[in-house]
Amino acid sequence: MSDRLTHECGLAFVRLRKPLHYYQEAYGDAAWGLRKTYLLMQKQYNRGQDGAGLGVVKFDMPAGDQFLLRVRSDKHNAIERIFDAITEDTERLSEAITAETELDAKRACRFLGETYLGHLRYGTHSGNSMAMCHPFVRKSNIASRNIALAGNFNMTNSNELFAKLVEYGLDPVGDNDTQVILEKISYFLNDEHERLLKKHSNLEGRELAVKVSQELDLGRMLKKAAQYWDGGYVFASIIGNGDAFICRDPAGIRPAFMYINDEVVACASERGALANVFDVDPDEIQQVPPGHIVVVKRDGTIKTTEFTTPLEPRQCSFERIYFSRGNDPLIYKQRKRLGANLAPRIMRVLGEDLDNAFFSYIPNTAETCFLGLLEAVGGALRCTEADLIWDKIQDGSVTRNDLAKLNNTRVKAELIAHKDQRLRTFITHDAARRDLVSHIYDITRGLIEKDGTLVVVDDSIVRGTTLRESIITSLSQLKPKRIVIVSSAPPIMYPDCYGIDMSQIGKFIAFEAAVTLTKEAGNTALLDEIAAKCKEQEQLPVLQMQNQVKALYEQFSLKEISTKIAELVHPKDLDWNGKLNVIYQDVEGLRAAMPEYTGDWYFTGDYPTPGGNSVVNRAFINWHSGNDEKRAY
Repeated sequence: MSDRLTHECGLAFVRLRKPLHYYQEAYGDAAWGLRKTYLLMQKQYNRGQDGAGLGVVKFDMPAGDQFLLRVRSDKHNAIERIFDAITEDTERLSEAITAETELDAKRACRFLGETYLGHLRYGTHSGNSMAMCHPFVRKSNIASRNIALAGNFNMTNSNELFAKLVEYGLDPVGDNDTQVILEKISYFLNDEHERLLKKHSNLEGRELAVKVSQELDLGRMLKKAAQYWDGGYVFASIIGNGDAFICRDPAGIRPAFMYINDEVVACASERGALANVFDVDPDEIQQVPPGHIVVVKRDGTIKTTEFTTPLEPRQCSFERIYFSRGNDPLIYKQRKRLGANLAPRIMRVLGEDLDNAFFSYIPNTAETCFLGLLEAVGGALRCTEADLIWDKIQDGSVTRNDLAKLNNTRVKAELIAHKDQRLRTFITHDAARRDLVSHIYDITRGLIEKDGTLVVVDDSIVRGTTLRESIITSLSQLKPKRIVIVSSAPPIMYPDCYGIDMSQIGKFIAFEAAVTLTKEAGNTALLDEIAAKCKEQEQLPVLQMQNQVKALYEQFSLKEISTKIAELVHPKDLDWNGKLNVIYQDVEGLRAAMPEYTGDWYFTGDYPTPGGNSVVNRAFINWHSGNDEKRAY
């Protein structure tokens, strides 16, 4: 993705199903669960580099001992910083743990326990301080009222949820999404306790506490807490009494995968991480069903129940295009199909230039799509040559040179650009910053001919800033006759409000292109009409709102928007007079590559929850009023 997006966070959950001494005997490591949690976090490092956190619950700790602990960091290499300290702690174990010495070991090692909850944070709008790092914790002197919560989510209606808390008579401190959700869950967790206290009013003291802890119904609790939630989310929580749960939004927008065997219950945001950490076939890993909660009780009972009515599945397609690592075999195949689906259109655009075309990719995440494109174009070229030879065979004119040409038919591909991972554009002065940005990518000179065409694959083009300020400037130094920028994803036209930080519609290059085309067509009045309709929508209940911004894009074809984008991202002061094309994947190609991942609202404007229509209309109002820096949700 040439314009980096702040996007989904990552979750890592590990719940041991055997005593600690079992892992000492089986693997020579009583901290086996802790190591697995570390690996799950490390293998999802791509999902969050703004901070990390880890929570642990220790079973059967005597009164006075800690049973729920948390550590967080917002520093560079946060995972390493957290686990360096924890590893020092666990290395204090001087002897192998036995059933008789488990308690002493847990007392000696603060983060040696039975249930772990790890989180990787990509900050959106709340800043990147340690206070924003998950897990968030609500404490109590009753074990079953202690809760640590971590999530990969965004809510479209956090303000309304906050107001609902105030209606309950609460005085919440802080109104960020996570704090609001924690307060709401904690409120109904307490409500569940009160229900059980009344049910067992004949008991008291420790006997009552144990009975309440055993009968705590987290599914019932979440069903109440999740009323009015509108967004994409996965939450995982560990309770001080040893219970835990994982839940997923009703449309399955955000990903959650689980692996369960007789030793462990594990959950992560990516299937590939679980498969590699536990060395199992990906088919052994299941998704958490949308609208369901998976509860793991302290006694080891696992129960999956519906906590809200599931909706039509709308799994996020950007997870497959870019966010998740490509070591999941299904994601790998889908990304290759994205490239293959682009091949016919690229060949039509190139025409006779195909013989002089050189293919490459930027950035590294586009490599798999690039491989799929090469295979498809190469296959098409060989089929064309084979048809020509067959015709010659029919009339007896085939020669050895014809066969040699078929054998040598291939697509020319080179690794043209390399990103300088350490370069930071720390200067804000425009001229100096542009100079630094232009050096983010180093190019390899001498690989293509000056009259050649350079085809460069990107996984997505969002704002066009990096294309304009860096990539095209760098590639033009090779002096090709033509540069063709190819996006494996369709153009982003609408805001996202379910995890990706892109709620400011005016920053999308596709939106800029559509607005420019509208003005060039003398139809500026349409922009005012859309803004007026968006304002009218604000007076309606959210369930009745409709996406009014679609009218802007319905005027133009994908080709028209792509052509205008090519004009907009072409640097004005560039000393290169070659031709620039921009080719986007169309929605049909996207759906053909990943038919089960229909979450495409940022491309189509078809939102999976009512809150999405509210957000897109508000985003347009912000832009139209000159307040596009304001967050739309």
